[in-house]
Amino acid sequence: MTPVFINFNGEILPADTKLVSINNRAFKYGDGLFESMRMMKGQLKFPELHAERLQKGMKALKIDGYSAMDAWFLKEKVADLARRNKAKHGRLRLTVYRDAGGLYTPTQNKMGWCLELQPMDEPRYFLNDKGLIMDIYSELPKPTNYLSNIKTCNSLIYVMAGLYKTQNKLDDVFLLNQAGNLCEASSSNIFISYKKHLYTPALSEGCVEGVMRHVLIGLAKNNNIPVTEAQISPDILYEADEVFLTNAGRGIQSVIGFGVRRYFNELSKILVEELNKL
Repeated sequence: MTPVFINFNGEILPADTKLVSINNRAFKYGDGLFESMRMMKGQLKFPELHAERLQKGMKALKIDGYSAMDAWFLKEKVADLARRNKAKHGRLRLTVYRDAGGLYTPTQNKMGWCLELQPMDEPRYFLNDKGLIMDIYSELPKPTNYLSNIKTCNSLIYVMAGLYKTQNKLDDVFLLNQAGNLCEASSSNIFISYKKHLYTPALSEGCVEGVMRHVLIGLAKNNNIPVTEAQISPDILYEADEVFLTNAGRGIQSVIGFGVRRYFNELSKILVEELNKL
């Protein structure tokens, strides 16, 4: 389904409207951040967690107006855009940018934003029928600093990883950090089951602070599945029992293969059922 309308700074406009000027700082410098979200049955999923992450990122980037981007704001704007697009389910992207002039140094820290909706026909999270085939992308390690956990508009590492994925006919790739440890996938967080224990890279390893990552850690603990946020060597991929990816749009995606290694998907099936109970 093709989206019909977007919300640009509070104004509902046709999705094909030409809006971004040559001076837009997100275009020129990647000066902004974005939030990927999911709507089901007309309701935004996990609005409080998305608002918390968005406000935290705006504070880190020193963009004014973060207090307005609360859960109430997200739910209201999503519901309004869904009605205009006549959609009950869909993926959403809220882009927030610094609306200012200047070169590298901005003239002000005013906020600008745009909300997009991609309608879907899926009223719940579904585990992928065909497991993902993955490999490691090592050409550009991800740096670890306080910006690493934010979904900024500077996404060149993920773009290059996507090109590598396409060129090598892979479904996705694992990204490493500057120390050579596992960080994340090209658009998801990583979870690894090894000897009946679940592991995921710690935030200090440079991964994005994913909302679904947060939700899955809570679900695992509530179901008596031991989970540890840790520094993880990529060598564990040769020994792991199960590997899966998480993000707000797709929920959980199971990985079936890394090189000659093949994985199960028992735990991911359990967790996606628990996720849909929420």
